[in-house]
Amino acid sequence: MTIRTILVDDEALAIQGLELRLASHPDVEIVDRCRNGREAIRSIKTHKPDLVFLDVQMPGFDGFGVIEGLMDIEPPLIVFVTAFDEFALKAFEAQALDYLLKPVDEARLGATLQRVRERMAERRASDESGRLRSLLKTVAPQAVSTNSEEVGPGRYEKLLNVKDRGQIFRVDVESIERIDAAGDYMCIHTGGQTLILRETMKDLERRLDPRKFRRIHRSTIVNLDQVRQVKPHTNGECYLILSSGAQVKVSRSYRDVVARFL
Repeated sequence: MTIRTILVDDEALAIQGLELRLASHPDVEIVDRCRNGREAIRSIKTHKPDLVFLDVQMPGFDGFGVIEGLMDIEPPLIVFVTAFDEFALKAFEAQALDYLLKPVDEARLGATLQRVRERMAERRASDESGRLRSLLKTVAPQAVSTNSEEVGPGRYEKLLNVKDRGQIFRVDVESIERIDAAGDYMCIHTGGQTLILRETMKDLERRLDPRKFRRIHRSTIVNLDQVRQVKPHTNGECYLILSSGAQVKVSRSYRDVVARFL
């Protein structure tokens, strides 16, 4: 598995230093080197790399500006590279896979690349599963089960990094009771507290195991393991009573979720 990689830094020596360290990892293929943010956006959209090592501080168009410039495409894995650890919180908020401090430590780089390999393997397994199901729908639709219990758990997150109130919380996914959408933010309810995550409902759904986390309303996802009671309501709707005592409405569009409990 080759990791197609782009290096982005306005300092030529920084690019050379990182390139030397990456030389000891034969599965890393450097497909381009960029000296500023605008070059980086063009190169990423052209080469569609697996991984980008992205300098945070660059004149005119910094690393976070590059992330904003990639909102219209499926982004590669991003590893921020910075001389200042004060950017760590913002890097995780931007959904970076990791961040490295300059000068880059070889052992730390090795650990980061291992995370990259694992994430790429998860993505490719997911893509292959999707292609297989699409093929089956075409040639043997009766063989395609809609039962989400068949989805493999390996590709889904077990921990979420949630940056809230200037801190990063490591949230055990099993402890999440429900998630409510509030504009561009997700309110994650867990263990008697609510944390705010800047992410879309669609993207968060992709990261959670659908065998346990299901949308029951346009703006609500629940952990089905936290459901303690189902209360029928009018017009085909119903309420789920969760472990905390909270009641959440299941809209008619998502009433198939209730079938799990019947």
